[in-house]
Amino acid sequence: MSQPFLAVYGHVAIDQILTVARFPENNTSVDVTEKSTHLGGTGANIAVTAARLGVPTALCALVGADFPKTFEESISEAGVLIDELVKVDGYDTSQAIVVSDDAMDQKVLFYQGPQGYASKIGIDLLKNAKMSQHVHFCTGDPGYYISLMNEIECPMAIDPAQEIHRIWNPDSLKMALAHCDSLFCNRFEAESVVKYLGVDSVADIDKPLVVCTCGAKGSDAYIDGEHFHIPAIPAENTVDPTGAGDAYRAGYYAGLYHGFEVHESLVIAATVSSFVVEDYGALTAAPTWGDVLERAGKYLRDI
Repeated sequence: MSQPFLAVYGHVAIDQILTVARFPENNTSVDVTEKSTHLGGTGANIAVTAARLGVPTALCALVGADFPKTFEESISEAGVLIDELVKVDGYDTSQAIVVSDDAMDQKVLFYQGPQGYASKIGIDLLKNAKMSQHVHFCTGDPGYYISLMNEIECPMAIDPAQEIHRIWNPDSLKMALAHCDSLFCNRFEAESVVKYLGVDSVADIDKPLVVCTCGAKGSDAYIDGEHFHIPAIPAENTVDPTGAGDAYRAGYYAGLYHGFEVHESLVIAATVSSFVVEDYGALTAAPTWGDVLERAGKYLRDI
């Protein structure tokens, strides 16, 4: 791959996935019923899934010197361009402890690692983004991302995920949106988004594309101000919701890359998400492009 279609900025993390019947009360404990460790992080999840769907993708991220060689190899073997996956001395790799209960609700403990301190570290990862047709910014240092946005000319999306509540603020979100064409969030993150922007709903955000995912209720998209509801695509078996949102983003870019319109690409996004929940970990059940087209076919015909 000489030139990426998509450049992704976000965490590359070691995910420890735990399942409990219910979350414990304060100062109490419950048994973990399932436990596994996987490659994860928003950046890695989106980039690897997109690459597996045939999208020429570059991952632009900082990891610690301890980043497992096996994880680095798996990213590369998926077809992701990793010349801007940089190991930084003095930091451990980002890590997430993700706990899901029987209702598929989640709680996460997260160690930022170097991606959360990119402004301080001062390594500008711009080469691939300047060659890409789309750039997706997800979790990480807001100030660093905004500084990079000033240097990038192609369409960009901002997708702060859960960090919207605690790392982003009204000023940083407004500055990022001034550069970006698209905004992605879920229904919980939307609460902070609308508060920061001083609007009544994400429908009031004046951007070419605004997407709010709502889990089993599907997602709502505003394409040039026009509302589209994207249904949730049924999974064969729902096991673990970890990474479903990241898979949705990857599926969207896969749709665009393979020639689908924005609305169609969002149906493909929902379809990719439906595969990921069928196994533990964000990348374990990532589908092939053929798998996606087969499952999405009926829903694309219904548009």
